[in-house]
Amino acid sequence: MPKRIFSGAQPTGNLHIGNYLGALRNWVELQYEYESFFCIVNLHAITTPQDPKALAAKTKELARVYLAAGIDPKVSTVFVQSDVKEHAELSWLLNGVTRISELERMTQFKDKAKKARENVAAGLLNYPVLMAADILLYQTDLVPVGHDQKQHLELTRDIAIRFNRDFGEVFRVPDPYIPKVGALISALDDPTKKMSKSDENANGAIMLMDDADTIRRKFKRAVTDSGTEIRFDNSRPAITNLLSIFQLLTGKTPEEVEAHFAGKGYAQLKSDVAEATIEFLKPFQGRVAEISGEELHRVLADGRERAEAIASATMREAKMRMGLEGA
Repeated sequence: MPKRIFSGAQPTGNLHIGNYLGALRNWVELQYEYESFFCIVNLHAITTPQDPKALAAKTKELARVYLAAGIDPKVSTVFVQSDVKEHAELSWLLNGVTRISELERMTQFKDKAKKARENVAAGLLNYPVLMAADILLYQTDLVPVGHDQKQHLELTRDIAIRFNRDFGEVFRVPDPYIPKVGALISALDDPTKKMSKSDENANGAIMLMDDADTIRRKFKRAVTDSGTEIRFDNSRPAITNLLSIFQLLTGKTPEEVEAHFAGKGYAQLKSDVAEATIEFLKPFQGRVAEISGEELHRVLADGRERAEAIASATMREAKMRMGLEGA
């Protein structure tokens, strides 16, 4: 049997080109090598305040993005997290073996808690436990994650090992899958930070549904480094970020990319990357528009059924081991 992978994204904000190049594109390739589960993690979204109508609409929109990106529902299981009750149920069980000190050490929690201060929801602290439940429910072997989620996956591994030690072998202990190229696309306005859909500066990210004029304007305003030579250089992160985007969109090797820009200036670099992005996103945006509500409903209903079959079996075993069922 092929190994199993699980991954997901929150239906908040708008996905950007970094999400596509760092995650979605890899999912599309991995689905033909592994048994794949791709989830719209809307329960994670409510750890911070959300408008209910917007959240429901964004959940469907993200599902369309998955399909338009190339996730094949005949090959992969595509579903909405809240449609499978076992995610919330297992999360509560795993809270029984997770230490508060572990959760308080999570970098993302500390960063977000610092901003929210006394308005921090308990769900934000327990976010990694729900993530662990997502992964462990499906007996996952590999989890495609960015560097910012690696700490959460390490906690997932610790929780699985601890549960297995205390109650008997129930969960597979997952490993991270981090692609060598494209795992981190930096913000156009600040190459020291990751491109983010929640960035206050709208010019920092190229959204997947941005039109051509918006894309050109954002790349035109992208920051650059000192010097004039256009080549991959970790000491010049702004230029390297633009070159990485161009490389991933065009499929060229690093050597071919550097040869393409030899003797050219930064204005040409930004223009060429913008045009490559526009051409790359045009067919994707067309596919998003073509997916009907009926097709989307059918895909998600089928995905829920397939996910439930595995999740319910894992849940029964976990409850039995903890003395909650079949005692």
